This record gives sequence, C-alpha cells and structure tokens, in this order.
Amino acid sequence: MRDGFEQDDELELTSPLVPLFVITNGRALPPEHEYEHTTLVTMAAENAQVAARTLSPEAGQVMDLVANGFLSVAEVAGHTHLPLGIVRILLAQLEEDGLILARTPIPRAERVDRELVSAVLEGLKNRFGA
Repeated sequence: MRDGFEQDDELELTSPLVPLFVITNGRALPPEHEYEHTTLVTMAAENAQVAARTLSPEAGQVMDLVANGFLSVAEVAGHTHLPLGIVRILLAQLEEDGLILARTPIPRAERVDRELVSAVLEGLKNRFGA
C-alpha cells in the first residue's frame, strides 16, 4: 500500500506541467510589430549552435528549427506546439543574445491603377506590335 507522500513512478515532469511564465523567465511580450506572424527568423551564425547548448529546452528547440534556414514566427509556433506569444518572447530573448536574426516581412504592394496599366499595355502593343 502506498502512502500519499511517495512519488508516483508514472508521474513525469514534462513541459505540459510547467507554467508558461517559467519557460519565458517571466519576460513580457515584445511589441506586436516586432514579431509579426510572417516575420522570418534564422540562426545568426555557426557559433550560435555552441551557445544554444546552454538554453532552455524550448529555446533550444527553436534554435534547432531555424538552424538550416528561415522560418516564419507562425511556423516556429506550429512546430514547437507553443502559444504564439511564448514563441515571440523566446525569439526576442534569442535575438537579444545575438543567436538569431529576424527579418521583417515585406510590406504588401499598393494596388495599382488599372487604367494606367491598361494604357501602358496598349502603348507597348502599339509600339512593338502584338
């Protein structure tokens, strides 16, 4: 018979049991514009892998994901199964430490005037024949 003070052999302390503020060391969210869903992140340099060994398991998982190229913030959140806010905090911390580079998304192109495009196309047809 087991008494209530013995540790359950099947109980394993894993990340689902760890509160999210522990993962982020109590840090606050960065501004929304800093890490949008489409912001691309990658590892800063080869020596970042050596420094990544001292990171938390979640930050190390993020570093492994972005080691071979660019991933968007939303993709990192999807692969790590962490909330987007937590991923944004981890990325801000990694960027401050110089381990990752973040590239802001390219802004959407403005809508062009359809009449202007039609006039240019008509001019090209008149000039070069079509």
